[in-house]
This record gives sequence, structure tokens and C-alpha cells, in this order.
Amino acid sequence: MAHAIKDLFPDAKLAIGPATEDGFYYDIDRSTPFTPEDLEKIEKRMKEIAKKNNPFVRKDISKTEAIEFFKEMGENYKVELLQEIPDETVSIHEEGGFVDLCRGPHLSNTGKIKAFKLLSIAGAYWRGDEKNKMLQRIYGTAFETREELNAYLNFLEEVKKRDHRKLGKELDLFSMSDDIGSGLILWHPNGAIMRKTIEDFWRNEHIKADYKILYTPHIAKLNLWQKSGHWDFYRENMYSPMEIEGVSYELKPMNCPFHIDIYKSSLRSYRELPIRYAELGTVYRYERSGVLHGLLRVRGFTQDDAHIFCREDQIEDEILNILDFTLFILRTFGFDSYDVYLSTQPDKYVGTPESWERATNALKHALEKKGLSYQIDHGEGVFYGPKIDIKIKDSLNRSWQCSTIQVDFNNPERFDITYRGSDGKEHRPIMIHRALMGSLERFFGILIEHYAGAFPLWLLPVQVSVLTISERHDNYAKEVYKKLRESEIRAELNLENEKIGYKIRGATMRKIPYLVIIGDREVSEGKITVRKRNGENIGPFTTEEFIDIIKDEINSRKCVT
Repeated sequence: MAHAIKDLFPDAKLAIGPATEDGFYYDIDRSTPFTPEDLEKIEKRMKEIAKKNNPFVRKDISKTEAIEFFKEMGENYKVELLQEIPDETVSIHEEGGFVDLCRGPHLSNTGKIKAFKLLSIAGAYWRGDEKNKMLQRIYGTAFETREELNAYLNFLEEVKKRDHRKLGKELDLFSMSDDIGSGLILWHPNGAIMRKTIEDFWRNEHIKADYKILYTPHIAKLNLWQKSGHWDFYRENMYSPMEIEGVSYELKPMNCPFHIDIYKSSLRSYRELPIRYAELGTVYRYERSGVLHGLLRVRGFTQDDAHIFCREDQIEDEILNILDFTLFILRTFGFDSYDVYLSTQPDKYVGTPESWERATNALKHALEKKGLSYQIDHGEGVFYGPKIDIKIKDSLNRSWQCSTIQVDFNNPERFDITYRGSDGKEHRPIMIHRALMGSLERFFGILIEHYAGAFPLWLLPVQVSVLTISERHDNYAKEVYKKLRESEIRAELNLENEKIGYKIRGATMRKIPYLVIIGDREVSEGKITVRKRNGENIGPFTTEEFIDIIKDEINSRKCVT
């Protein structure tokens, strides 16, 4: 691709072009923006180069020689990269007269490149730093066969159809506004009722599992975050402090210090432990505008957070309980496939190596006792402790990071929290941080794409739409609608003076699962005809029979409708 770009646009400067999990990209510096038509020209030229069967030739040269070579070519980005390479010798590759800086390895020749496609153009700051120049990033993908490429392109089309930003607008679930600010979500009535349903389920299940529900403020004094270590280890993700009456305050990036303070509000005995606190706590974290993405990457979000204070001998049992609880929650929402990772000590950390080893072993033993296969994610633990991460697979087999379980020996020490042991002495509890869904915003975005907007019945903002064929059926339709609402079924009544086909089409586009059709026969028989969103007609039923069917499906929380 770089060869084709330089052939067609000699003024373009090449920056960096790595392979990715699904293909590749190259960042290009060019004064004129690339267009979709340009991508077609580049792709055509790439095919011409491929047909020439040019061999890829590697050459190892000194870094000094390489710098001079790329300086003469005017490739200043390559020069900058070379100046940062510690090795004295570097490799360049050549094919058909085109030379680029590359580690390799490569195929033997261009003729082996059979199936590729340029996909899109995006902006990207050089080195990912918004202080640097904005470059143009061209994305592409490549496969060994045309069949594999076509399958991937079909997958991308399906991804596009399921884009939660597109469906969120079509289904009137949420929006974002420049007037409000980037990365801040406005929940519309449809989205809000779904969020309430998720929150109610979450709270009820936590109460059953012996968690205590908390609410905490959105800001706290800056020295709280200094004490917790967030200010030292997490400052780049925090907003600038605000001053209130001469005291610095900070928007909370985490909920844990608040839960610690609630724990400290009373003397604690070993008999009370474990104490489990849970909160749907909204936090604020600074994300660069270039990485914000709908609901999936935001600046203000609500964590389904919990903190467990326990004795060291209780850690493993608590982790086992959390694993069971996590998988129950995920399966309820229709996620049965997942990968598990054990993240170990990062380069920047607090605490002792001994405490890290104890915490890591506790997580490892729980996973093994549960029979869950896992991978080690070296160095990816948080600064205060190791963690288990669970990445769910959606209906397109994409992975999403949601659930996390983190053991923390550090914060109990920092905040000097204790409990009175059976020996009458003060002991330090262990703290476990955990989130099951991760954040409501991100989880909701994943749900939208997982179900393509056709949610399970129990989650939907409108579960039944009552549609009349003509005005003379209105009174009976109102009776049916009233009975549905009295049974706590989320129903709507459409008495518009439109053809029934138009009403059905509108309700189907909004992915309402059950449409109750009221016409002459239904009125005369005192029954209803029901059409499912897949077009299947069921019934006739009495309204009471239909309500029983709906209630059973809602209460069972079936994931497929």
C-alpha cells in the first residue's frame, strides 16, 4: 500500500504502518485529504504491484546510514523513528524499487498477496499525541483467499448494521451533544427505562446475595485521592481540581475511597466480616477526544461497583462467590461465552512483593477450584493489586472487557482500616474490588450490538404495541391496553388513523416483540390476535391468556425472543 501511495502521490510522507489483529494501517502525511476515490486508485495500483511478483529483499544497514538515506528521501517521520531505535543496525526492505523501514518478516514476493481491501480513512495524531500533527490513517485488511476476505467484509457489514450509535438513534435510546460535552451521555426515555430495568435487577440480586447498597457523592477533597494513591498513579485520567472555599476538590474517578470511609465509620468485629458494599456509582475519567466512541468509551459513566472487606482466610471463598455471581449476571443477559485472564503485577505498583504473591495465588486458586481455564496477562494488574478479567463474547464472537475482580492489600493499609479479631487485637482486613458489568454505559452499548437492537422481552422499553385496524375498534383496544398496563407490562396504544400495514411496519422497525392486532373479529369474539416481530401470527388469545404468556417470558428473562 505504501508503494502504491508513493507512486500515485509522491508528495505523501510515510509515518508508521503496523499490522493489526484484523489487518493493517498506515499513517500518511499529505496536505490534501484522501478521498474514497483515492482509495480505489490506491487499491488498483496495489493489484498491479502484486501481479509483478516483485521479491521482498531485506538489507541490514547501520542506523547512521539509514538516517541519511531517509533524510535524502525527505521521509522525516522515518528519521524520527530511527533516531529512537537503540540498535546500531536496522533492517530495510525493498521491492520493485520501493524501500521502507521495516522489521519484517515478509512474504517472499508480492505475487503471494491475493486478497486485500482498503477499508477506510481516519485522522490520527502522529505518535498518538494530540500536540503533534494530524495525519491521515488508511485502514486495510488482507487474507490468503478471496473467500476469507469476502467473509470478513460480510462480517464488517453486519458490524455496521449493529453499530450501537446508529441503533441508539433509530430506537431513540440515547444521544450525545456538543452543547453538553464530548463523552457525556443523555439517556432518552426508552434508554432510561431499560437502564432502570437493568439497575433494578442488579440491586435486587445484590440484596439477595447479602450486599449492602450504598450511594456516595460525585466529588471529594483532593487529599482523599492523594491518600488513596490515585493522584500519584492515575492522575492522567483525572480532571483538574476545583477550588471550593479555599479547598481543592476532585471529581471522583473511583468509588473505593468512599466505601472505605463508610467501613471506617464504625468499629468492626471479625464476626461481621465479610462486609459487602455495592453501588451503581457514577465516576468521571479524562479520555482523549480521539478515543471516545459512543457508549463504549465515555468520560462519565456508572460502574456497577462493589467492595468486599474480609479476613485473609475468607479471600478464596469470596472470590469463588464473586465468580458464581458474575457468570450468573452475564448469562442472564445472554453471554455464555467468555475468556478469563489473570493479570499480574505491573511495573508501577504499591505494596510488597509478598502481598502481591498472596493476592495472585488467591485469585489463581479460586479459578482452578472453579475449573475455569484462564490465561496469564503479564503486567496488566492495577497499581494496587492483581486481578481477574472476564472478556465476554458477543453474537459476532467479538471480545469485550466487562467483569473484573481485584484483590487489594494496599488501600486497607493506606487508610488504616482494621477489625477486632477473636484474640481481641486489631487486624487488617483484605479489600476486594469487583465490577460485574463494568459500566452501565459500555454494557448497554454491548447489549445493543449483541442483540442488534432486538432485545429480550424483559429489557424492552415497549414490550407490546396495541394496534387498531379502524376507529371503531378503539374502545376495545383501550380496554386491552389498560389490562396490559395494570399487569405492569410496558405497552403502547396506537390509535392513529393509518392503515394497519403501516402501523405494523412502524412497530416492527422499532423492534417491538409483540403486536396486538384489534379488528372486527377480535372485538366480536372478545379476543386478540398477536403478531411477533419476526412476522409470525399467534393466537387468538383472551387478553388474560396473553398476559400470562408475557409475564412468564418476562419473569424467566429469556435471552432469545
